[in-house]
Amino acid sequence: MPDRFANRRLIESLDPERDHQRIMRLSAGYEFPWDYVRSLELALFKTYCVPSISRLLAKTGEFEQRPQKRYDDTALLMAELVDHGYDSPRGKEALRVVNRLHGRYDIDNEDMKYVLSTFVYEPIDWLDRFGWRPLTTQERLGAYYFYRAVGERMAVRDVPGTYEGFRAFKREYEESRFVYSETNHQIGQHTLDLFCSWYPVPRAWTSKAVLAMLDDRMLTAFGFTPPPAVLPRLAAHTLRLRARVVRHLPPRKTPRLTNDPDNRTYPGYPAGYRPSDLGAP
Repeated sequence: MPDRFANRRLIESLDPERDHQRIMRLSAGYEFPWDYVRSLELALFKTYCVPSISRLLAKTGEFEQRPQKRYDDTALLMAELVDHGYDSPRGKEALRVVNRLHGRYDIDNEDMKYVLSTFVYEPIDWLDRFGWRPLTTQERLGAYYFYRAVGERMAVRDVPGTYEGFRAFKREYEESRFVYSETNHQIGQHTLDLFCSWYPVPRAWTSKAVLAMLDDRMLTAFGFTPPPAVLPRLAAHTLRLRARVVRHLPPRKTPRLTNDPDNRTYPGYPAGYRPSDLGAP
């Protein structure tokens, strides 16, 4: 019988600072691929609660004109870094694309640092609630060291030097910068519409399910009407039930990262594509 916890033992044998790239690939690609995708969707959604971020995104017009492509570009560029490593040829190419896209705009360093922090802590918080097994210390620290290294290669300055310090920065930033603005609502609505377009069920059902995953601070910053109180509890119960089922599934034999079949813009990716094919021209 396949050993469901072999990867966990392997991860626990690794050093989170030295081996963070391997830890991230094992954790995101083999152990929790579905959860990482869902939690990073929520992470990106969360960044749109900040007026300085949503104003810039509204200015580009990408969310209004090509929301699916922008979503797939972001997901695949980040997956390239995890799948191949940020210093691999494909990883370096992906980072060049990211830096080229960001370099067109005058982006506040604190905003860049905050977005980076969501990639560390939103998956951790999600998996603490809905993971099929508890995260190891190595996975938590590995995520921090991985994205700190990515941040250095994106010229993000003043990333706190500890896991706890970066977590504290994220919390304080959200407390001070999550406020309602019209562009928050605009970008949030485009994103909600995109999520609803993925499922063959009535939009009213899907939108309420998505809103059930947002906390009160996010709902206020977007200006969204809160869903009925029972829905967040039902959503959490459903996700915990899923985790119990996944716990008894056989371990994944191939990673699900750049080869995610849910990518809609680049069929068959990565076959026939390079990271330089991604992003706005």
